[in-house]
Amino acid sequence: MKVKNLVMFSSLGLICISTINSCATIPKGAVAVTPFDKEKYLGTWYEIARMDFRFERNLNNTTANYSINADGSIKVDNRGFNYKTKKWSKAIGKAKFIGEANIARLKVSFFGPFYSGYNVIALDNEYKYALVAGNNLTYLWILSRERTMPEDVKQNYLKIAIDLGYKTSSLIWVNQDKK
Repeated sequence: MKVKNLVMFSSLGLICISTINSCATIPKGAVAVTPFDKEKYLGTWYEIARMDFRFERNLNNTTANYSINADGSIKVDNRGFNYKTKKWSKAIGKAKFIGEANIARLKVSFFGPFYSGYNVIALDNEYKYALVAGNNLTYLWILSRERTMPEDVKQNYLKIAIDLGYKTSSLIWVNQDKK
């Protein structure tokens, strides 16, 4: 009985450690932007494209607004319009740097102690356009400070994503119709 409990608790511990550490991952070959200026990144970003996942399913006019929390972490305020229910959706989360604040590798949480990777892997010098990877090849966002993005920037970011192994044909191109 004791051996069975030991194995069960050890397995549970390994699962917990794997879950906690999973937020610290970045897709193979991807490199986070450095140097990264947190202050320049704050503010509103429009989602140009994303890999579909359940928390953003059926959302258009999606934005992410980043600001500083009292504890120094980054407040993440995600919003979008659900075109099926005709209602706005909102999720507030918290992001923290995984390592140094000048490297664009963060972990973000919308659900208590559970974090996921947020890695800025491409960013223009003026902080107007960003390519963000999650912990693996199922999470990817193309962001812009405006509701649109120049075609050359979009194509460059798509090439980066394809070279990393993303299936960009699966991207959802977000309608930003100024609702």
